[in-house]
Amino acid sequence: MAGTTIDELIMTLYEMIQDARSVPLGDRCIIERDKALDILDEIRADLPAELKMAREIVEKRNEVISAGKREYDTIKKQAEDYAKQRVNEHEVVTEARKRAAEIIAGAENRSREIMKAAGAYCEDAMRRAEDALAQTADEIKQSRIQFRQLLRDKPASDN
Repeated sequence: MAGTTIDELIMTLYEMIQDARSVPLGDRCIIERDKALDILDEIRADLPAELKMAREIVEKRNEVISAGKREYDTIKKQAEDYAKQRVNEHEVVTEARKRAAEIIAGAENRSREIMKAAGAYCEDAMRRAEDALAQTADEIKQSRIQFRQLLRDKPASDN
């Protein structure tokens, strides 16, 4: 039976037991002892090699699974890092836009304040200039009046 697999040997043993003659009044049977022992010896001889092969297959499978898990963890971590980076970039951009809006609003407010102060200063300067001109005009009128009066009061002989 050389070259047969363990499955085939077990099937042969199963068929041998199934086809065996039953003992009257019981659930027992008679099989050829030497033939059954030969099959069991072959199974015992082949079993370590097949078990070793099965263990190697399981070990390789576990290595592949472990490598897959490591690759999964690496890819997952990279994806999480990338997502965090994108979120951080978004937060930075959002914060920069917010800060820019605050700066622009502050500059516009400051500009309005400066324009208001400049307008008030110009208004005040023009009012003072107007008052000074009005005072000067009054002084000129008074001087003219005084001059005319001097001319009238001066005797004609002095001419």
